[in-house]
Amino acid sequence: MIQVTVYRTKDENIRSFEISGHAESGPYGYDLVCAGVSAVSIGAVNAVLELCDIDLEIKQGEEGGYLAVNIPNNLSPDERDKVQLLFEGMLISLKAIEMEYNKFIQIRQK
Repeated sequence: MIQVTVYRTKDENIRSFEISGHAESGPYGYDLVCAGVSAVSIGAVNAVLELCDIDLEIKQGEEGGYLAVNIPNNLSPDERDKVQLLFEGMLISLKAIEMEYNKFIQIRQK
């Protein structure tokens, strides 16, 4: 199962998130849940890097199945708003996957 954990600040902004595990909803290379989660999460990270020009702290597993992203604390209010919008959009897409495939993905927020 894929575990998504989103960590928020006291004012409900996303400060970091971690995605780990494998969906195992299909054969290796044909797992649609894993492909969807990967596309959504990596797409959001790439959007922040490219559109916001912000250096994120990113950790990835050597063989896939793990992604951790920390958002810097020293962002301007405008930068923070842009990053939050992109990562909240990611979370909406991940929740849509979870609604359809809840045996293979679980989202928690802390």
